[in-house]
Amino acid sequence: MFKRMDEIMIEIPEVEKPDPNAAAAVQELLGGKFGEMSTLNNYLFQSFNFRSKDKLKPFYDLVMSITAEELGHVELVSHAINKCLRGSTSYKEPDSTPLGSAKDARLSYHFLAGAQGAMPFDSTGNPWTGANVFNSGNLVEDLLHNFFLECGARTHKMKVYEMTDHPAARAVVGFLLVRGGVHVVAYAKAIEVATGVNVTKLVPIPSLNNKSFSEAKKYEEKGVHTKLYTWSESDFGAIDQIWKGTHPEDNLPLEVIQGAPKGFPIPVAPAVEEEFAPGISPEDFKEIAKRLKMAGNITD
Repeated sequence: MFKRMDEIMIEIPEVEKPDPNAAAAVQELLGGKFGEMSTLNNYLFQSFNFRSKDKLKPFYDLVMSITAEELGHVELVSHAINKCLRGSTSYKEPDSTPLGSAKDARLSYHFLAGAQGAMPFDSTGNPWTGANVFNSGNLVEDLLHNFFLECGARTHKMKVYEMTDHPAARAVVGFLLVRGGVHVVAYAKAIEVATGVNVTKLVPIPSLNNKSFSEAKKYEEKGVHTKLYTWSESDFGAIDQIWKGTHPEDNLPLEVIQGAPKGFPIPVAPAVEEEFAPGISPEDFKEIAKRLKMAGNITD
């Protein structure tokens, strides 16, 4: 089962800086081959199909806990995209072409198929596909794939960071560089436990430290790169048999934390009247409130 909270993992800056093309770039980190939809679903199906989980419990617990975090990463990237799109257009009468500027956006599908919100697509508008999911059933092969997947995801995050200076995009990408780096090291350590091969000597891939990115450096200075969460109050604690020792880049001690990190309020998305969203007028709100009061036996 999954437990959901009405929070996101970091606070995303509130800025009035619409940038649809930045949103298109960040889409790669959501629905691309190495995006958060791919990491989530790779680990999700590996966790569903895991064999001999009692005998291999530390590895099972690792995949399970990282799966839960990836759900939060999908959520976080989606809100970054929404922030980049916010304010791209404004309400005008239909004959005034209120969505006219959208035709020049690199990914106009944000405007055509939604209401200027994130979609499960890559940066060119290709839908995310389940063909991106790898689940061989072989533990070492799956761990190697996950290590490669996280390294590929890190490369794409670095490129998107260099592509846009949008504060919301950079804040989210910087944080995900750090947390993705945790997963790189976690899978490297898991491979070492399973095979005896010290894969951590390969990191970082690419060979540029997270501290080179200001939005990632601030989290590493707080030790965020040394913590791995179970995302459960009582389960998956066996990850401490893998996530132990020191971080391969700065030798800081690694720490397993039972539960989830403190979250932040999810940003409120305003109405986009020119997109007919949410399509509820002030009069409609009053009628809905009246019906809710009647249904709940609430009197003024």
